[in-house]
Amino acid sequence: MSITAKELAKMLQLSEAAVSMALNNKAGVSTATRQRVLKTAREQGYDFSRIQEPKEPQIEKGTVSFVIFKKHGAVVTDTPFFNQLTEGIDLACRQARYSLNINYLYADDSLPRQLSSLSYCNGMILLATEMTMEDFKPFEKLGIPLVVLDTYFRDLEFDCVLINNFQGAYQATDFLIHKTKSQPGYLRSSYPIGNFQERTDGFYKAIRENGLSPSKSQVLSLSPSMEGACEDMLELLKSGEELSRCYFADNDLIAAGAMKAIKEMGYVIPRDVSIIGFDNMPLCTYIEPALSTVHVPKQYMGQMAVSRLIQIIESPDHCPVKIEIGTKVINRKSV
Repeated sequence: MSITAKELAKMLQLSEAAVSMALNNKAGVSTATRQRVLKTAREQGYDFSRIQEPKEPQIEKGTVSFVIFKKHGAVVTDTPFFNQLTEGIDLACRQARYSLNINYLYADDSLPRQLSSLSYCNGMILLATEMTMEDFKPFEKLGIPLVVLDTYFRDLEFDCVLINNFQGAYQATDFLIHKTKSQPGYLRSSYPIGNFQERTDGFYKAIRENGLSPSKSQVLSLSPSMEGACEDMLELLKSGEELSRCYFADNDLIAAGAMKAIKEMGYVIPRDVSIIGFDNMPLCTYIEPALSTVHVPKQYMGQMAVSRLIQIIESPDHCPVKIEIGTKVINRKSV
């Protein structure tokens, strides 16, 4: 029977840690001690197959820059949505052996200088939630592989990865109509965001396909944050605005803020008013009642963006594609 490392330590009157470092060729013991341990181990029949060969360090292939474009403040980076998106990007980069840097760009006169500082990277993922078509012009001159995340324009010559916003809004509105048997209202973002326009189109498509008149749907414009939406909704209700039986909201923050205001005014959800949001953020299960919403696979969305970017980096001959990630309705207690 072969000797163990513990028995070797006792025989040589060394610590188990010292014997382990010597056997595994690690720093921490002298050359003389290492030679003594190895010589005795061979003589006593130590099974060297127990020692794992050191893994070759993985060499990184390059660097990916995740760029967050900030324009009017609608992109809030300390939210679970952003965190899960970033987790997906980080995981996919590590799996592909690319290092990840996160950078913020601001829509002001210094943008060309900001962009020049990113010329080191092999490819870029651009969170373009707040961007218009005009905002992309400086990026067209970069000459590096780029994938646009969370928005799409027909004339854009970059690859795009985004949620199927039209589908999600259609599903949510159709669900509301069938559950409440009534005409849905619309809690719309007061900030102009391309994704929300697609949700608007999905909302009205469901209205029309259910035989309802789009002109009869009440539209309330609210700030796309929980605090802002609550304040806006309170102001509307105190001014005498009558509530619809149910509402689709552009995102969960608007829905949650509106719910808070509605409850403060004495209404009961969903008995008096039903609400469904969009994004499936963790807050949906914390508020009372739990918010029905549209699930967005945020981490998967980030992973898909990296996967497409790596394809472009490693196979430069490509044609731009648009990748839309599917959604589904999550029914909780607010409908």
